[in-house]
Amino acid sequence: MNVTLAVDAMGGDKAPGVVIQGLAIAAERYPFVHFLLFGDSRVVEPLLAQEKILADKVTFTHCKEIITSETKPSAAIRGFLDSSMRQAVKAVAEGRAQGVVSAGNTGAYMALAKIILRTIPGIDRPALASLAPTLKGDVVFLDLGANMECTAKNLTQFAIMGELFARHVLHLPKPTVGLINVGSEDIKGNPVVKEAAELIRASSIRDNFYGFIEGDDITRGTVDVVVMDGFTGNVVLKAGEGVMHMALHSFKTAFKSSWMASLGYLLAKPMLKKLSMRLDYRRYNGGLWLGLNGVAVKSHGGTDALGFAHAIDLAVDMVTGQINTHFVREFSSEAPSKAAVNS
Repeated sequence: MNVTLAVDAMGGDKAPGVVIQGLAIAAERYPFVHFLLFGDSRVVEPLLAQEKILADKVTFTHCKEIITSETKPSAAIRGFLDSSMRQAVKAVAEGRAQGVVSAGNTGAYMALAKIILRTIPGIDRPALASLAPTLKGDVVFLDLGANMECTAKNLTQFAIMGELFARHVLHLPKPTVGLINVGSEDIKGNPVVKEAAELIRASSIRDNFYGFIEGDDITRGTVDVVVMDGFTGNVVLKAGEGVMHMALHSFKTAFKSSWMASLGYLLAKPMLKKLSMRLDYRRYNGGLWLGLNGVAVKSHGGTDALGFAHAIDLAVDMVTGQINTHFVREFSSEAPSKAAVNS
């Protein structure tokens, strides 16, 4: 399957260098992927010339404008018609690419993607999703900040999209879905999560619904998909990143505390290297906009080339997994039941 991805060369703290280096890594992994690259020719073309592997893998388009981290979403929508971010998203809307990747301004990217790509019919709001490590493997969790307030219907749609993503992109045969709450008992929680639980139990993924879970269930790997509103999701995401940084810092400090600790570090170095690779945030780089008419992946703005390549990985997996085809089938008014689909 040939894949074409649109890429914003100018988005991110270290663009366009990191973006182009990331594309070079991805080009080695995916010989069947072609990239439509958008950016300022004065800085992009000299860097492209240094990456011989991209010579026949990239079609470059010069753009006069750049959406920066200071650009307000409203300004990005009204103006910046020839910005690299807008043109990359537009390439998906026009069918020239199947997905878009940017490490640029999150608010502007979200606003442009929602307006230009629009949501799939039957889906009220797109959700921002991501992957994270757990004791049992990776977990999908959503929403991470795109929707601060959610209805029970929104949460139900997030649950269905998360289950479909886990099944068709992560290839989990029967992914379990949990709804974040203040307790696992059915009597706990606010009216919204209680109603959402009832709607999920009546939906096409009812057989995969685990029920309510608590915050510590996320890293335990109790379920494969964790569903919550965007306010809660963003807090969980930032708190998790903070705990990880604190743990790594504490390890380093402890091993420098004495000569015996330093000796212990030498003995534990192979294990620590393995742990570091397992928790490497670059492996989980890439926020996913689920529910749009086209694949859209948001890379962390401060990532390096390897991290950006992992964002490309996610985009490729979503396209080859035909995730939007499954969304359209599921949320269509004429969608068959899951039992009929699997029969």
